[in-house]
Amino acid sequence: MLRSQVIGSGSYLPSRIVTNAELAEKVETSDEWIRQRTGIEQRHIAAEGEQTSDLAIAAAQQALAAAGCEANDVDLIVCATSTPDETFPATATRVQYGLGMTRGAAFDVQAVCSGFVYGLAVADNFLRGGQAKTALLIGAETFSRILDWNDRGTCVLFGDGAGALLLRAGEGEGNSSDRGVLSTHIYSDGRHHDALYVDGGPSSTMTTGHLRMQGREVFRHAVVRMSEAIDAALSANGMSPGDIDWLVPHQANRRIIEAMGKRLNLPADRLVITVDRHANTSAASIPLAMDEAARDGRFSEGDVILLDAMGGGFTWGSALLRW
Repeated sequence: MLRSQVIGSGSYLPSRIVTNAELAEKVETSDEWIRQRTGIEQRHIAAEGEQTSDLAIAAAQQALAAAGCEANDVDLIVCATSTPDETFPATATRVQYGLGMTRGAAFDVQAVCSGFVYGLAVADNFLRGGQAKTALLIGAETFSRILDWNDRGTCVLFGDGAGALLLRAGEGEGNSSDRGVLSTHIYSDGRHHDALYVDGGPSSTMTTGHLRMQGREVFRHAVVRMSEAIDAALSANGMSPGDIDWLVPHQANRRIIEAMGKRLNLPADRLVITVDRHANTSAASIPLAMDEAARDGRFSEGDVILLDAMGGGFTWGSALLRW
């Protein structure tokens, strides 16, 4: 049985850092208020002229270098983003061109903060089905471009960045001892559109629009839905919480992350947390956190890693992989 194995990771964060104190000079908020409710201390903001594809290319180049691969070794690029460079073409094709890749296919996946898990499900199915041998999966966002900087309830929550994984199809026995992606689980419920959305779009307002959110409603659903996705991943692989070595959740709110860790009875040092420094980077948050943990040596071969996310739509999902 073919398994999607991680052979390289990469990330990129814009150089400009905006602290809570800086935001407090512009909107009615405070460093203490933001930290207590979200755990966020700072965020990275893309420079003028720096596009989502620029972030994605930088992260992809790191992932390729980590794996010792060239761009033309890649058969497939899947870019998870809700902030594409343009309405079309897909940002993934801009990445393909930027990398000098002249073969294969490239397209975007849009599931907001669940985008990376959705993208992993897509890439994994291509590799397991034999339609590609090597896939570059990227989560990249410039959420700063769709924020209302006068809305203190949302502008303090988000940041920009990109992360990438390079996946290659490898042989496995078809059980949970295999190295690679063990399973993916994705869900959605469109009834909750109004809780988290952008009030613009080419077919509605012909504008980009701004992010709008009902924070309490999103928080309530996130705890429930992310827990359900965790249960689905464990059940599908015949595992219990004690089998999990690392939890890498979507980085939206420290309280949600800690609630998921408590549910799994994981020690605090087994939660990969970057929300304090990155804020919510939507589809980029999980790969950014994964690359940080991979590069600082936290992940060891054979570790079981659980990914978990929820985003606008609502969308949510999980993935289980063995490093």
